[in-house]
Amino acid sequence: MSAQISRATAVHALITGITGFAGMHLGEHLAACGDRVLGTSRHGNWPDDAPVSLAKNVELVAWDVSHPADEELAGHVAEFAPDCIFHLAAVSVPLDCGRDVPTPQAIATNVEGTRSVAELAASLAKPPRVILISSCYVYGPVAADDARVDELAPVAPQSTYGITKCDAERVLLEAAQERDLSVVVARAFQHTGPRQSPRMFVPQWARQFARQGNEPIEVVRLDTFLDLADVRDVVRAYRALAEKGEPGEVYNVGSGVCRRSGDIFEIMRRIAGSNRGVVESSPGVRQHPIADITRLAARTGWKPEIPLETTLADVLAFWKARPRLIP
Repeated sequence: MSAQISRATAVHALITGITGFAGMHLGEHLAACGDRVLGTSRHGNWPDDAPVSLAKNVELVAWDVSHPADEELAGHVAEFAPDCIFHLAAVSVPLDCGRDVPTPQAIATNVEGTRSVAELAASLAKPPRVILISSCYVYGPVAADDARVDELAPVAPQSTYGITKCDAERVLLEAAQERDLSVVVARAFQHTGPRQSPRMFVPQWARQFARQGNEPIEVVRLDTFLDLADVRDVVRAYRALAEKGEPGEVYNVGSGVCRRSGDIFEIMRRIAGSNRGVVESSPGVRQHPIADITRLAARTGWKPEIPLETTLADVLAFWKARPRLIP
């Protein structure tokens, strides 16, 4: 069993879901580290906004992880001989996972897809380390005066997305025991950055600020309290966990800072140089878990480095540079 990988030599890394938001940033980071990358996506096509460096230099193959890898794909992966698999392929927008119970697609992709990845890893001559990208949504509700959670906090998902991610963790950790796999679970907290879908709140705001006019900016609420990191910091943590994470362990990946959405909005408004008003569609207070990143920092030495102001400026610049994407 390969317990960890090393930076001493170039790493062969397979990324499922590489065409997604975090997947592309992870691919860029690994390439910058000198690693060799093989990516998979459901249809095997790069999106229009894919970085040229990835689209030209990283091989992309089709794999719908809700189905086990077929013989051709398994053979291709075996020839590539990955040292690690970063499993990001998922139905990752919570609203797409169902309102009351997980949708069949969410279960097939998020849960059974994790089983497919574990089976593929176990079938290889030298099983690679598997890093599952899970979510802070697996945690239960938190109070405003006790919102910080470590990895031992109760797991009690309240959303269908969180339920599927909790089940995915169980599937992978069971496979680790049954198939003698080296696995690490990274519970990602909210993160943002350039190229994120405008269905998420930061790029949604940025797209509105980039739009010409004086209409007020529409937001869901200004009193959401959350942990918000830069995706470029987050993918560094994923790589650090592939290198140094303890097999079988779970790690929170976040900024470790509680931020109010209204304060984030004000920073973006200042960066945009705008005096446009704001309208809330669902006023109220909502408290999300805040990451205790002590375990991650102690094990890997990782810490977030990118200031929030830089993150927001980069997201805004992304949308200003792409007026064709702004309705």
